[in-house]
Formats: sequence, C-alpha cells, structure tokens
Amino acid sequence: MDEGSKSDQGDGLFPKAVTVLAKSRPPERMREGKVECNACPVLCKIADGATGACDRWGNVAGDLIRVDPVLLMERAKASGTAIVPFAEGDGLSGARSYFVTGVGAGTTYPDYKPAPFIVASKQDDVDMVTVVTEGIFSYCSFKVKVDTDRYLGDEAAPIRYAGEHVGHVATAEYGSQMLNLGGVHHLTGGSKPEGRATVKMMMELGNKQPIDLEIEGGAKITVEAGKPPIVNGVPEQRMRVGCGSATIGIFAKQWWGLVDEVVVLDDHITGVLTEHQAGKCLDMPPSGIKMGGRRSTPGRYFQIANPGSGWGGTDLTDPLKCLVGFDPKVARPGLRLLITSTTGEDAAYFELDEALQPVAKPMPLALAHVIERIAENCEPSLATVLFVGGAGGSLRAGATENPVALTRSIKNRLVNVTCGGVPTYVWPGGGITVMVDVAQMPNNSFGYVPTPAIVAPIEFTMRLDDYRALGGHMDAIVSVEDLLREPHHQLAAWAGDQPWPLLPTKAPQ
Repeated sequence: MDEGSKSDQGDGLFPKAVTVLAKSRPPERMREGKVECNACPVLCKIADGATGACDRWGNVAGDLIRVDPVLLMERAKASGTAIVPFAEGDGLSGARSYFVTGVGAGTTYPDYKPAPFIVASKQDDVDMVTVVTEGIFSYCSFKVKVDTDRYLGDEAAPIRYAGEHVGHVATAEYGSQMLNLGGVHHLTGGSKPEGRATVKMMMELGNKQPIDLEIEGGAKITVEAGKPPIVNGVPEQRMRVGCGSATIGIFAKQWWGLVDEVVVLDDHITGVLTEHQAGKCLDMPPSGIKMGGRRSTPGRYFQIANPGSGWGGTDLTDPLKCLVGFDPKVARPGLRLLITSTTGEDAAYFELDEALQPVAKPMPLALAHVIERIAENCEPSLATVLFVGGAGGSLRAGATENPVALTRSIKNRLVNVTCGGVPTYVWPGGGITVMVDVAQMPNNSFGYVPTPAIVAPIEFTMRLDDYRALGGHMDAIVSVEDLLREPHHQLAAWAGDQPWPLLPTKAPQ
C-alpha cells in the first residue's frame, strides 16, 4: 500500500525533533526515496515527508519514525502527609513520579522485536520495570452498557453502523441494555465494507466520540462513553430505581395512607401495591384491581404490554391500558389509584367514579413528593464503554522470548496490567484477556491499521527482579530519565482518582 495522508504537525510535515525507531530496509526495485514501514502487516511504502495509511508512522530522509509523541503521566510525590508541588525546570525533578503509557508508543511488529519501550524506574525505593507497547488487536470488542428502560431491540438482534453489521444486542441487565460491538468476525470475517465500518466504529467509540447505531427491528441510538445515551432522538435522563416490584417495596410505606392502590409499570416486572407482600404487611385492603399480562407471584406481573419507548419501557402511552378493570365486589367509588413508571418520569393519579372507571385527577401534593423521591433515587443514565482485548500472540514476545512466562506472571499477580495507565480487569482462564473503561483512558488512545485491526495501548509493570526471572529483554531497558530527555514525548497530569500503576506488586504468600 502506498502512503496515506500527510502529517501536519509543528512547522513542517513532522515535529522538529523526531525519534528514529527502526531503519527500514527498502525492498528491491522500490522507487527512490520510499521506505517500507514494518509496524504492521500492511507494509506501506512511504515517500520522504509522508506518513503511512494509519498516519502514525512517517519517512524522514529514509528513516522510519514514530509521528505521535509517546505519552507519559506525571504526579507529585507524597512527602509525609503533604503533597510536594511540581517543581519548575526541565521535568526531571525528584518531586515528581512518571509513568510511561503505551499511547503513541508503537508496536512490536513483525513480532520478534522487544517492546518499543522497556522502562526502568524506582517506586518506594523498589526497582520497577514497565513494558510499554501498542497492541494490534483483531481479537477485540467493546461491551457497551446503555442505561435505559426503553426497548432497544430483541436479544441477539443485529446492530448496524453506516449500514454495516458491526455487533448485536446482548442481555438486559438491571436498568440497562448491554450491546456487543466489534470483534474479529466483523473485522475480518465479512466483506471489506463491513471490516472498514467496524474498525472505524471501534476507533471512534474507543476515542470517546459519539457513534450512531441502528438496531434491526428496534431503535436508533447514539452512544458516547460517559455521556447519556440518545434513544430515537431523545436523550435518556434517569436509570430506574428498580423494577416495578422493587419500586413497590421501596416506597410502599411512603404511599401508605395517601393512596388505595399503586401500579408501577415496567416492561419486565410490573408491581401492584395491595397484592404485593409490602402492601400485605402494611395491612392494605384489596382494591379489586384486575391487571392484564401474566401474573407471577402476588403483586408481580410479567408481559403487561409489549416492549417499547413508552411508560416503564412498554409500548403504552395510555397507562390505563394495563388494566382489565375492577372487581365490583371489592372496588368502590372514590378509590384512589396512582400509576407511575420506575423512574417517575411518567406518573398519573386517578379516582374511581360511580361506574368504577378511573378518572384522571390532579396529583395530590403528598403523592407528588413521593414521585419526586423516586426520581431522586434514579441515577443519571450513561453509556459505559468497556474495551475487551485478547493480549496474546506476538504482543507477549515484546516482553520476553518465552511468552507463556508473562501470562503466568500475570496470573500469579506479579504483573500490573494497564491500558494507557488505567487499571484493567484480567479475565480468568487462559491467555491475557483484559477489560478497561475507555472513559478513564487518555484521549485518542486508540488507533487502527488497515488490515483492519484496532491499535490500543497496553503496559505491563512489575519489579525488576520479577522481570529478570521471567526472561525479559534486559538489554532493551532504558531509564525513565533518559526517556524524559527525548524531545518527542508528551506529559499529562495524573488523574488523582486512579491508582498509580507503578505501585510495587506483592508476590503471593
């Protein structure tokens, strides 16, 4: 592949100070002035002053250089109970501690090379090593948690981005709908347009950009990490306090004495106060209400309506449609009825007339206060985006010539695995499958190569003695001080609510 777009950084095509990562060996009969980039399997042929298709590697006078600066995190060191302020000067002050992230670091391709940076540092008088790299991930996906009661689509329904199939609807969880997006089958197992759309969607999602998705037979949604989801053009505001039954139980005592019956509409479990055990324990007399749907345990009803974007995630816009009627042997004129959703966004008050028909009435102030309490207990709706990647294969060779040694050290909790400095969850079982919240990662952490695959940062931090024991590339270690003297790097302040990734790990007892 010939080179892609030009880089426009600094005063010219590249920053004034660049770092030569590797001297490319031009293949025979390559046109004069071009070099072959071997940072990924695409093998772009790059002219002098241009970048490859990924815009991350460039050619300067025959040298293959990293265009993006490597990102280091810095924080003030603690001194007793006080924090030592950042010092003025050249960035090498002893009052600061530094962690080198994989953002902009580069890859190990073609796989036999050590990681781009293997960095020695000291933490709490302990010698530490961080193996810093970017992984080329084909086996990766995003798990997206969408806080909503609205119907998004049937479980396993295809999800489309720019018209291409890029994922599917997963299970519904408590107040949320899970989506699975990306994955190797969409990246490499379908058509070229499907692979290109998938990698574009994944890179934008990982870099905290909004993406528009359409669920087959369901909703159109916009998701962005850490922001409210937008369902069919309407931003979600509240995550429900509980299902209909739980809402009944939570607020039963607060309704007692103010109303004779409460129905909490919910697509999954609709609650009815006087039939529910909470109402029984409060000695509330039966109201004679007759509900639609399928009765489960007392006061709990399934399938009260079809799923939708109406009250409580049902397709009801008229809440009275959930009722069949009232038993004339039990109900009475004047009976007070409240119907609400699980978030309190929808609520209405009725009283039965002489024909035992519910008639809408103004909401009594005391009941309105309880509806406000429901809303108060609803957390803000968010879209949570988790990156899941299998860090196996060649990536481990950047740390050691015996890749399984790294896996074993991680399982033995000798190694701290981070992505962009952010803690990861390492899944049990074989391999190194990591999961990380992209909202906590540095901006623009994700890139791509047009194979297609996602490029994501990953770091392995451990004690120097443990790195030596697993057969690490000891001759490739550089000090963090030397790296800081390299002009082509970027410093960012550490987020104080995240654990500092250089804290020494403890060997199992």
